Amino acid sequence: MYYKSLFPDPPKVSESNLHHFFFDRPDQQDWPDYTLFVNVASGQRRSFREFVERVRDGATALGADVTQGGLGLRPENGELVGILSENCPEYIALVHSLIVITVPFALFSSYSTPYEFKLVNSLAQATRIFASPSLLTLALTSGLPKDRIYILEGEHNGYTSYAQLVSSARKIPRLPVRHATKDTLAFLVFSSGTSAVMVSHGNITHATLGMMVHIMEMDKIQEPPVWDTPEGLQVNLCVLPIYHSYGLYVTSFYNFLKRSTTVMLPKWDIDLFFDSIPKYRITTIGLVPSLVHQVVHHPRFEIADLSSIKGMGSSAAHLPPQLATKLCARLPGMERVSEGYGLSEFVMVAMKPLPGMLDGRAMNKPGSAGILVSGVQARIVRPDGSLAGPNEVGELQLRGGAAVLGYKENIKATQETFVDGWFRTGDQMRIDEDGVLFFEDRTKDTLKVSGVQVSPVEIENTLLAQPDKLIIDASVAGVSGGRTSDERVPRAWIVLSQAGVMLGEKEVTARLDAWVQERLSRYKWLRGGIACVESIPKSPTGKVLRRVLVDEYARDVKAKARL
Repeated sequence: MYYKSLFPDPPKVSESNLHHFFFDRPDQQDWPDYTLFVNVASGQRRSFREFVERVRDGATALGADVTQGGLGLRPENGELVGILSENCPEYIALVHSLIVITVPFALFSSYSTPYEFKLVNSLAQATRIFASPSLLTLALTSGLPKDRIYILEGEHNGYTSYAQLVSSARKIPRLPVRHATKDTLAFLVFSSGTSAVMVSHGNITHATLGMMVHIMEMDKIQEPPVWDTPEGLQVNLCVLPIYHSYGLYVTSFYNFLKRSTTVMLPKWDIDLFFDSIPKYRITTIGLVPSLVHQVVHHPRFEIADLSSIKGMGSSAAHLPPQLATKLCARLPGMERVSEGYGLSEFVMVAMKPLPGMLDGRAMNKPGSAGILVSGVQARIVRPDGSLAGPNEVGELQLRGGAAVLGYKENIKATQETFVDGWFRTGDQMRIDEDGVLFFEDRTKDTLKVSGVQVSPVEIENTLLAQPDKLIIDASVAGVSGGRTSDERVPRAWIVLSQAGVMLGEKEVTARLDAWVQERLSRYKWLRGGIACVESIPKSPTGKVLRRVLVDEYARDVKAKARL
């Protein structure tokens, strides 16, 4: 059975640069200027008009010919710009400057270890990198010449900054917006550390139009909000990293649909989070379930001034109902947590509707992932490839303009994931008779830890690369133990080599644990532990049977709990 969104279809995506969609809309001509961004780290404020000018000046500096004083960046020359930075308004300005000149960019994690950065940059093959001063040392490990590495925010002796480029561009004739089609590559995002997802101009526009339709339908059934803020505008708190798809879209794209202010934290800091809410009269916050868990269990949650908050969203992973209930009970101005479901490869899939939306046809059922957003089609597929019926569990497959171009220089993964026009999510779900989606399990081995995709293969390869040659085989899978009841954390099963046997299990596991923590980001650490086994179970074709290991572990935990 095929399922179509209950929402009206979005407008057709035009074959043009998406800059026009975000900054040249007729409705924006009548906008009074307003504070667009506030940088918590520096206190700097930037208005909407200032930001647009900065984007165009930045585009001119980046794209104008070298003979005119620009950098001469052009996509046909193979240019790809890496961004390695904490959150800051300059990050968003650079993103849009690159969109103007159709030069793709890669979103590097600001939490990357040198090992991880080397891996993702080998996929991206960045020709230039803009980095924050704190991450300059990491950027230099790329091997790029010093004159191809720039400072994104602030200044650093011996390096050109984005601010200096913008300043110099004011002496150069302004570069026009370059033409783009809906299939023009806009950026790369790394879904699990092992795949570079290619996102196009059309993907971004389509996903944003879907959000626009959702907002228009909400406006039909609710009164326009009155914001008790200095400028009478919605004030969003940005705490999610911009290198993450959810953080990028909310901060760089969706916030240009209407006038609002975004207050930016450089990175997650729970005390700064609680301090910022009353200081800036924050009205709206986007989080992921692991951060919601931290917030509601923090001592300041019960005593902090949260009175200005009117809306909170959660995405990137399933939010347990008990966490949503705790939030709403503490925040009298908020009746519900807005929840969405999406992936790096298909950023907007489903959202939980407001009661009464679409003349009551849009159902918000407990435990659901919501209903399909505008412009999305879905089907549930059984293991044998046949279509499942209503309420039958199978793999969710999606079709629509938000489906990305594929994986950079990975034809095999692209062909396996995008089949006959359908994107295979790897998520086991069911869709009921009212078109409501329910998440059941993951088909793929990829884990979601703190809302971030984690590749077991990456951790396995890291274990096997430990220089003491202590193991001959390894498998990693997710087990219970995360911040929420349904979050899984990585656990490793290893087979000792002769050298490992001689050293002893205790010392081997200690060395491997330290090795992983040295090489990988915290969310990839083996919080589920390391176990030594005689062999890793595999199918006749050699495929690791991770489910066997996980089920055996779950039985052991259950048995010990009864003792």
